[in-house]
Amino acid sequence: MIYSTTETIPGNEILEILEVVTGNVVQSKHIGRDVMAGLKSIVGGEIRGYTEMLTDARNTALQRLGDNAHQAGADAVVGVRFTTSAIMEGSCEIMAFGTAVKLKKLRI
Repeated sequence: MIYSTTETIPGNEILEILEVVTGNVVQSKHIGRDVMAGLKSIVGGEIRGYTEMLTDARNTALQRLGDNAHQAGADAVVGVRFTTSAIMEGSCEIMAFGTAVKLKKLRI
């Protein structure tokens, strides 16, 4: 599956727009990460536990986006974007979305 934040895929022609596809995950904080984050906030710097948590969540959302695009018969997803929202205290949603398309490979 090809993912692109642009509206085109170089070297390919979009034959058909299939549908808007999404992938999302709701991630909650972990008590161990909260304790370390509290300590880190005293001295400053990156809170690696949260960075890792959000990276994992983003990767899960992207995987689910690809799964949905594959089910739609897509070769690629263009216009990929990410968004986040707070669901409740201590948790957030990460959503990936884009347009599933069929491609015609161009001969160069």
